[in-house]
Amino acid sequence: MKISLASTDAEIAACYPVIRELRPHLPEDTFIARVRSQQQYGYLLAYRQEMDMPVAAAGFRMGQSLSWGRYLYVDDLVTLSTHRSRGHGAALLSWLESFAVEHNCEQLHLGSGFQRKDAHRFYEREGFKSVAYHFHKVLVP
Repeated sequence: MKISLASTDAEIAACYPVIRELRPHLPEDTFIARVRSQQQYGYLLAYRQEMDMPVAAAGFRMGQSLSWGRYLYVDDLVTLSTHRSRGHGAALLSWLESFAVEHNCEQLHLGSGFQRKDAHRFYEREGFKSVAYHFHKVLVP
């Protein structure tokens, strides 16, 4: 099974059903434009396909900070509910780790909502540690 970076509008659009499971608030008619807008700031969308259909996807970006040095941050990581527990997420994480190393990143980070207990167990099995709380404040209603 192949992991690729979505570069065409068709590839991005094909990832929508996967991303929708994690981000149900995103309307399909704005999805490509949102991804394209984020790409201006370094966002990349990787996907794993089975039978010519994306079954798992990861949106990510690289950055640099005083606290983490050069890092890869995973904004979105999801597998279709009908395809979970088949190794797709682990394969994507492994691919992301290799991508990070190839791009001289020192660390790999991601965030996950408190309610996503199954995801937390998965991340811990994959070697991630819970090290911080993430806070946010809505500025525009």
